[in-house]
Amino acid sequence: MANLNSNQLKQYQDQGYLAPIDILSKEEAKEARDEIELIEKEMPDEIDKSERYNAHLISPKLDAIVHNSKLLDAVESIIGKNILVCGTTLFIKNPNQEGFVSYHQDAKYIGLEPHNWVTAWVALTDSNEENGCMKMWPKSHIEIKDHDEKFNEGNLLTRGQTVNDVPDDEVKSVELVAGQMSLHHPRIVHGSGINKSNDRRIGFVIQSYIGTNVKQVLGKNSVQLARGVDEFHHHEIIQRPKSLMNKEDLLIKKRENQNLQDIFYKGSDKKGNY
Repeated sequence: MANLNSNQLKQYQDQGYLAPIDILSKEEAKEARDEIELIEKEMPDEIDKSERYNAHLISPKLDAIVHNSKLLDAVESIIGKNILVCGTTLFIKNPNQEGFVSYHQDAKYIGLEPHNWVTAWVALTDSNEENGCMKMWPKSHIEIKDHDEKFNEGNLLTRGQTVNDVPDDEVKSVELVAGQMSLHHPRIVHGSGINKSNDRRIGFVIQSYIGTNVKQVLGKNSVQLARGVDEFHHHEIIQRPKSLMNKEDLLIKKRENQNLQDIFYKGSDKKGNY
């Protein structure tokens, strides 16, 4: 067991996030990147833009990360022993691309209540200031803040949802090497800048690990049981991938991504690229 220690738990509870946490070897991170890039080559539409979600349903390498025992030990320390996987997202920034993520809170739009859940951001490449690493506003997780919906060009978020007036002098950069991860609270304000480097920046985000007591109040999510037992049965349980790019798994992923789109754009008369 590699549960979080008391100092790590205190940082997460006080600051709203924890990093870095060693999870994968650099070789394992590279293998996951290679599988993503193989899918991009063979089926480019399957993990681009609004299809970037739930790639773990068609990729055995990403599925293995989702169910990694070291990762789940850390998650268990925060949300308890019964853990569901509610979805994943690929955040890929290509070299010198004008892609960014505005400051936002996940809990504002994702529809998971109560907030007994945590997001794991796994670096499959190094993630640093140059290539657009995540930035956190410590202690901003106390309450939900107002967001503007900007639908702005280059924003990798669905609605361009933005918390304004985030104090630059309080924001902390979360730099990770390939194979490390961060954990962040549903309500912490976070974002990231553009990639100014000569290589891709790839983040594989389990968004999110949820306790079995958590409901989806804006639509429908299916889940995988990652650890323990599902005491509440709020969600349909779906299978782990049979093989790489399996046809049946592709159909499940497409269905789940449509469910996500319905959640993300609920109540909006506009739709973005993601």
